[in-house]
Amino acid sequence: MDLQLSGKTAFITGSTSGIGFATAKLLLQEDVRVIINGRKKSSIVDAIERLKKLVPNGEVEGIATDFSNVEEVAALVDQLPHLDILINNVGIYTSQTFFETTDENWQRQMEVNLMSGVRLSKYFLPKMLRENWGRIIFISSECASLVPEDLIAYSATKAAILALSRGLSQLTSGTEVTVNTLIPGSTLTEGAEQFLTNVAQKENKTKEEVEGDFFKKVRTSSLLQRFASVEEVANTITYYASPLSAATNGAAIKIEGGSMGGIV
Repeated sequence: MDLQLSGKTAFITGSTSGIGFATAKLLLQEDVRVIINGRKKSSIVDAIERLKKLVPNGEVEGIATDFSNVEEVAALVDQLPHLDILINNVGIYTSQTFFETTDENWQRQMEVNLMSGVRLSKYFLPKMLRENWGRIIFISSECASLVPEDLIAYSATKAAILALSRGLSQLTSGTEVTVNTLIPGSTLTEGAEQFLTNVAQKENKTKEEVEGDFFKKVRTSSLLQRFASVEEVANTITYYASPLSAATNGAAIKIEGGSMGGIV
């Protein structure tokens, strides 16, 4: 299927690994000019090298930004070209009890997970509206609804993203610009792989056994009963970044294997 993305330009926050990296690869395969992002220049250089090996003819570059630093975000927008596609993917978390989570931890997660998207959208949405075409995609999480007790701050930021995205979509009425949120569930990122490896070593089990235990005892609501691959999530993101998704706007699209339940 031709996604009609050739010639578009996309910026993906937090894209040197995981879902962001997988999305960058798929967009490059669709002949999109992709600008990736990470906190460190070294990680960007490494990610670009890997992407060029995977998609030799792809046009890819990168910009380092710490989204907890407002001054760095201001400098970032001055470096970015006109964007057709903005994917707000960057996210951080701390696994702590509510009582252990400091104000500083709350603030940093709000800055990175939520305010990064606020600031970038405030800059690029007016430009998209003037061009009468654009895609803004936010990446939330099943934690916005499930709210694990050790991820309350993270879950709060991911729930706030849903309101932000819906509100911005209402500013696009009657245009060819869309704003949507995608909601992944438990996904086999590098971090999840490391989690499985560490628990397997600690409990003298295989990674497959640890994964099975996770869905039997922790994420029991999942219908998929396994981690989604980053490619499975990226496939959906790439479609909603394309012109073919024009009829979907202001939506929260689940890619969480049924873990959140509900009929909508």
